[in-house]
Amino acid sequence: MSLRINADLTAPVRTRGGELPWIDSPAAGVQRRMLFRIGDEQARATSIVRYAPGSRFARHTHTGGEEFIVLEGTFQDETGDFPAGTYVRNPPGTSHAPASAEGCTILVKLWQFRCDDDVRTVVRPGEGAALELAPGVDAARLLFEGAGERVTVEDWRPDAAFNLNSQDGLELFVLEGSFNDGQESLDRWCWLRLPPGQILPVRVGAQGARVWMKRGPVLHDDVCRFDNGAAPQ
Repeated sequence: MSLRINADLTAPVRTRGGELPWIDSPAAGVQRRMLFRIGDEQARATSIVRYAPGSRFARHTHTGGEEFIVLEGTFQDETGDFPAGTYVRNPPGTSHAPASAEGCTILVKLWQFRCDDDVRTVVRPGEGAALELAPGVDAARLLFEGAGERVTVEDWRPDAAFNLNSQDGLELFVLEGSFNDGQESLDRWCWLRLPPGQILPVRVGAQGARVWMKRGPVLHDDVCRFDNGAAPQ
């Protein structure tokens, strides 16, 4: 029976990713904390993945696409080195052999692309278009816009208070700092997902907060379908 973790896409989800247990992957030295999963090794999944120094994963194809942001250390593959803060989208059909000489941690989403989302994107730290600032936001950069999604990194002002409208759906990951959403305080590596039409009240902590945020459907209606011949990921 396949794993189902936070699989009800109609329900709000708040998960303290920094407190979840590390689970071994098929590759030695590579472990993950599962935030969302539908499937087994081949799965629609959102995870925090940790590479021990010198670890690597065998070459594999991302039939359903791969999206990640580097949280710590330097992620590597044959296309280059990706330091903390780098955002990458590897579209369906791309392949690589990931590794990390010094060790790294990434937030990664698998099998959540549309099949026509076919442009590779790499945004390094400090890159990305600067956006007009909403109340309570000190800095905001656009990482990706297209395929029904808008992905940003935002720095929220200490002690600011404002509302976020999920509209078509909202996913948020706390990179640094903390905020309270009216129910609890969400700090580093907390993950939140809201279905369409909900309002998220935000009161930022005294140290401010940096968040990775995606606006768009929590899962596209035309998401890539599983191919039973695809390699585990």
